[in-house]
Amino acid sequence: MEDGSAAQDPTAGDGPDFQGRPAGEGPAGRPLPLSVRLLGAGVRGARNFGKAAGIDRAVQVAAEEAMVAAVESEAVERALVRVLQGPLVEEAVNGAMESETVRRALVEALDSEMVDEVWRRMLASDEAQRLVERIAAAPEIRAAISAQSVGFLEDVGHTVGDSTRRLDSVVERIVRRVFFRPRRSEPTERVGAVTRALAFALDVLVVNLAFSGLAAIAALIASAFWGGGLSGAALALGTVAWFILEALYFVAFWSLAGQTLGMRFFGIRLDVAGRGLPPRRAVRRLVGLVLAGLALGLGFLGILFDERRRGWQDRFAGVDVLYGGSEPAPAPWSRLDSVAPAAAEASGSRGATGGPDETKAPGARGLRAQQLSGPPLGG
Repeated sequence: MEDGSAAQDPTAGDGPDFQGRPAGEGPAGRPLPLSVRLLGAGVRGARNFGKAAGIDRAVQVAAEEAMVAAVESEAVERALVRVLQGPLVEEAVNGAMESETVRRALVEALDSEMVDEVWRRMLASDEAQRLVERIAAAPEIRAAISAQSVGFLEDVGHTVGDSTRRLDSVVERIVRRVFFRPRRSEPTERVGAVTRALAFALDVLVVNLAFSGLAAIAALIASAFWGGGLSGAALALGTVAWFILEALYFVAFWSLAGQTLGMRFFGIRLDVAGRGLPPRRAVRRLVGLVLAGLALGLGFLGILFDERRRGWQDRFAGVDVLYGGSEPAPAPWSRLDSVAPAAAEASGSRGATGGPDETKAPGARGLRAQQLSGPPLGG
């Protein structure tokens, strides 16, 4: 027993041990054997020699380098990858996300003043301001805003046009019953009197607004140079200018677009093969419109009684007025999802037949990232 106790504390040869016994004494106060005391002295001497020669420091550095090399080895990296890809990490993350403690800690962190201060500093930074300016100045953003505004107006016009289309049929049915004319047997795509009248009124309003602005500018210039009020000649000249502006408005829009602004708002158009009505036919249509009005509106009765709903202006020009589609045109990017499956199917069919694969990526605008103009954010 004494040998066993001494073997557990081989350094107890000199000085008192942790129990306050003198050096060289065992648990019962008996002196330790000479071999144990010599072994303790040898251990202490080796330790002191290692400290003096720097061997212990060299051993620590070597052990540290060995551990770093082991951590940076490919075997350890593969082991870490396997652990991260295994179910243990996913279960640990799911458990943390489902933990009420973690959720409460995240909510408290997001509600803290530190997060608010970070957001305030980010929004007030010069980089954030330059980023907002560059995004707002991008042509894609401006085009999207313009398209959204125009699309909203067109949606309102289509909604109103659907209501006036029903009114066209109701008014035509009432007028035909009053004049003992047979009712229309089948619905038609030709535009009736109510929609035409509202579109014409909107066109006249647009021209009047434009003419009022021009007349105000002309009156201001005239008063600055000549002074006085408007004379009869000036009023006559203004009336002639108004008629000329009205004529140019209708002929230009019928020739260039096949519809005026009022017709576009209500979703109606001229039935022409090309983009617009030829200029000569547009002038003839304008003459027919004027004659139909000078005849106390008798030239417009054909819109109510004729099967094709044509007045004098339509007969002179040889054209019909049709309802347009009530559904707005889809955006270009709304068809991108259908392009890829179609291209894949076509590629598969060519591969099955052994033909060359000539599938090309769709050239739709907006598929590639575009560099915004302007200085870099950090500059």
